[in-house]
Amino acid sequence: MSPEMVIALYRPHPGKERELDALVAQHVPALREAELITDRGVLRGRAKDGTVVEVFEWVSADAAERAHELPSVARVWEAMAQVADFVSLGDLPEAGQRFPHFAAPPR
Repeated sequence: MSPEMVIALYRPHPGKERELDALVAQHVPALREAELITDRGVLRGRAKDGTVVEVFEWVSADAAERAHELPSVARVWEAMAQVADFVSLGDLPEAGQRFPHFAAPPR
């Protein structure tokens, strides 16, 4: 099976930006610990409306499905769902741009 890239989008509820950022920081480590994503670097950015844009690579097409079976990953996703909405690319203000740009996080 071949790796697959995913673009995950998390739009924070009003006033929940910091809580979401803390959970996003836990997301990739949980996926890596479960060996669901590759060691390729993860990109994160922020859309104009505050949505967190996270790009990473699943180890295979079925890795995302396996993630739903793991309590360690489910805990992070459930907590994220309490402070953010999972949106699609078309929901972003930048979606109509040919080459959308996003704010990069501080290094």
